[in-house]
Amino acid sequence: MSKLNEYLKDKKEAIDARNQRLALESTVVSQKLKAGVRVAGRSGVREIRIRDFQVISDSGPDFGGHQLGPASPELQLGVLGSCLSHITLIQAAVRGVPLDAVEVDVTGDMHPLAGKPGYEDIPVYVHNIAYTLRIESSATAKELAELHEAVEIACPILNLLQQPQHVSGTLLHIQTEEAAVQGKAKVSRRQSKPKTRQA
Repeated sequence: MSKLNEYLKDKKEAIDARNQRLALESTVVSQKLKAGVRVAGRSGVREIRIRDFQVISDSGPDFGGHQLGPASPELQLGVLGSCLSHITLIQAAVRGVPLDAVEVDVTGDMHPLAGKPGYEDIPVYVHNIAYTLRIESSATAKELAELHEAVEIACPILNLLQQPQHVSGTLLHIQTEEAAVQGKAKVSRRQSKPKTRQA
């Protein structure tokens, strides 16, 4: 038995305990997730802070970056792969499907001239996204097909990317001290119009 299968036993126990706890709660509310990003001064590196963790994002020389970390579109592909692999573990643990190894490869296209004259029809976002889920297992082909179907139904990030989303944005303009001395408003706020991305 692989160490991964030993881990799946522990995961099943944790999932069962979580389900029992939620079943006893009178009201279950949505969890508010949060991420903050700060741009580092001279380098322009994006420091992503999530809880007590930090992830660095950077760009290549074409955008004045220093290759200190993956670009945002690459992180998005990595997040999809991470979520797919995690949901695979969850569904396998719940269903009792043995797993000896799990790997996910995710690809996507980004065109350097997307949205510019002559390239208006090319999306500015990552597109043609595809993934390959590789599983080493003693399970039957039918069991893995059912596992894969369950993963695609339950994977939050996969469904996030596949479904239209509403994203609201706010610009908070904080004036420099020099501008404030000149009598300009110290803080101004602008709310963007929500846009829906069609699937």
